[in-house]
Amino acid sequence: MSIQNFRKHFELASKEAIRWFPGHMGKGMKIMQQKLKTVDLLIEVHDARIPFSGRNINFHDTLTAAKPTIMVLSKKDLIEKEYHRRIVEKIQNDPQFPIENVFLANAKDPSCDGLKKIIPRAIKMIQNSNRFNRAEEKERNIMIIGVPNVGKSSLINVLRNRHLNKKGASAVGAVAGITRSVLTQIKICEDPLIKILDTPGVLMPNIKNVEMGMKLALCSCFQDHLVGEDVIADYLLYWLNKHKRFHYVDIMGLDQPTDDITHVLFAGAQKLGATLRMHSIASGTMEVRPNLRSAAKYFVNSFRKGQLGKLCLDELD
Repeated sequence: MSIQNFRKHFELASKEAIRWFPGHMGKGMKIMQQKLKTVDLLIEVHDARIPFSGRNINFHDTLTAAKPTIMVLSKKDLIEKEYHRRIVEKIQNDPQFPIENVFLANAKDPSCDGLKKIIPRAIKMIQNSNRFNRAEEKERNIMIIGVPNVGKSSLINVLRNRHLNKKGASAVGAVAGITRSVLTQIKICEDPLIKILDTPGVLMPNIKNVEMGMKLALCSCFQDHLVGEDVIADYLLYWLNKHKRFHYVDIMGLDQPTDDITHVLFAGAQKLGATLRMHSIASGTMEVRPNLRSAAKYFVNSFRKGQLGKLCLDELD
């Protein structure tokens, strides 16, 4: 098939998979609102690969409108450096929910310039704010918010390690939904005394459209099995072709670009030597077949690890 004939739109058989909003998210949001009176500043964490897609706009009405806010875009190492300034400016100039203080960060790099600036900026913002009922409190309380699996707990850990030289502050995982409740305060700085509340990732109850939902899924904001590894892989293929990013051809052992995800997964399984032994009802014998699920996981993880290139899934213009 000619590249000109590749898909121009991505269709999803069922939108239910991208409407994942388990009970702990709604409960978590209510608890976060209740704790807001004890908080001096909010840090919203989001994935730099989807800087505009999937942010929970409900945070603005329920949380960030009431408190000084810093936005941290995590995993900046997975996007091109040339995108950084344009992303920051677009968020700062957002017509609906602008955020002035925006940093890009890589929690895996202790020398990251963005990481160095977060706490000093937070201290300055708190000092310059009207703390109302907290004016007499010596400790500064920060709440970290965001959608699932964007690096909130990783950010807490690296800030704690940086300012207290301690590790093991908060559980981290590559699966959406690891932090399921608003935790107790975690001290990250001694002088001045700063404590952070880790919170569960909370999605919008209604994802705006299929593209937004699939971008969230591709960046692990949903648990893979809810959407399906093959469906996520198919969206990745669609996106790469649409943006003429054909590095996947070599990664998946193909001869040329294709718009057929089944072809991609068969080739990938063959390259990986990934097989399944299955009982054939027709022949009554065991047959060896390609493990397409393993190939789909490999393809999707290639994106997540940056092996398909440094990619920002959102349009910057």
